[in-house]
Amino acid sequence: MSKTTRIWTQSSYHPAFKCGGWAYLRDDAAGLVGQAGGDRYTTPVRMALTALVAALKEAPKGPVAIQTDNAEVVRVGAMLAKGLQPQGDEAPQDDLDLWAQLAAALPGRPATFTRSGPDPKTPNAFAGAWADLARDKANAKGAFASAIPKPNLAKVAGL
Repeated sequence: MSKTTRIWTQSSYHPAFKCGGWAYLRDDAAGLVGQAGGDRYTTPVRMALTALVAALKEAPKGPVAIQTDNAEVVRVGAMLAKGLQPQGDEAPQDDLDLWAQLAAALPGRPATFTRSGPDPKTPNAFAGAWADLARDKANAKGAFASAIPKPNLAKVAGL
């Protein structure tokens, strides 16, 4: 039986500057990894989707438990994980490129989606802090994505 991959994503958005950041942590058979990034002129949903798509990109096949801070990603992602296509008012209108990538990453992976916030002393809080940092960096320097350094990830093990 394969280990359930656990993914925590958080996003951060500044409405005045329209910039955003994202971060994820993924715990799977290979260990804990993480990445953060951001962009200018974006939306909160786009940042949440970017984090999740990035987290799933190199995740092993098998069950996955996803905790994310965005209600739309939880709602639509859960439908996609069940093989359902959102219709009518349930269907996303924006960021269709990322929704398609998410839909392509989910088949063959039993997935559960949970909405979560940056609760203190949890992997969510750690990801939330990196998302805030990424938002500010993206506002100053533009789009980027980079790995969270291993020494920083080691701090999550104690949470």
